[in-house]
Amino acid sequence: MSRAMNDEEVLNEMNKMVAFIKQEAMEKAREIRVKADEEFAIEKAKLVKQEQQAIDAQYEKKRKGAEVSQKIAQSTLTNKSRLKLLHRREEHLQELFSSTRTLALQLAKDDSRYVQFLEGVIVQGFLQVYESTVTVHCRNRDVQLAEQAATSAANTFKELSGRDIKFEVDGSLGNDSAGGVKLVSGSRRITLDNTLDERLHLLEDRMLPEIRTDLFGANSNRKFYN
Repeated sequence: MSRAMNDEEVLNEMNKMVAFIKQEAMEKAREIRVKADEEFAIEKAKLVKQEQQAIDAQYEKKRKGAEVSQKIAQSTLTNKSRLKLLHRREEHLQELFSSTRTLALQLAKDDSRYVQFLEGVIVQGFLQVYESTVTVHCRNRDVQLAEQAATSAANTFKELSGRDIKFEVDGSLGNDSAGGVKLVSGSRRITLDNTLDERLHLLEDRMLPEIRTDLFGANSNRKFYN
């Protein structure tokens, strides 16, 4: 039968247990410290790399910005002179178009020629609209000439299509217009603008590239012409 430990032996055992626990705690603390140092080093390296990347990106942005500013500065004088040249060319073209409009206004003042023009555009409109009833809009001053032209145009339309067409002339276009007519189908689904203003506008758009070439030469920067 084992004997009971005396006070000194109990104290020794307790001291051993305390020493063991203390040793375990120190080793655990060392492990935690080592792990913390490793994580700190990793996080520090990560932050340093991020800051380096941010600085590099900022420097690259400033470098590109400086390059762009330099290119803009270099091209400013060239662009100014080019815009001035284009402005003068545009003025020249507008003078040409203004002269063309003047000729169109002269046409509208010659009743015999103007009636022929109206008849032609009204026949064209009747064929495009191709409905049984059409309203012919013209300037108030042109109502009588438009009725005369529309009557002839209706006869021509019947000869070409074999169909009758009824028309009504409405002098609702403004007198500031250069002339011509605007046709609206009876169903009001189709509107055909055959005014001189619109035809001149379409002609300007269509002929502008050719006119530019004739006046100023071929554009070396243009790749397509169709």
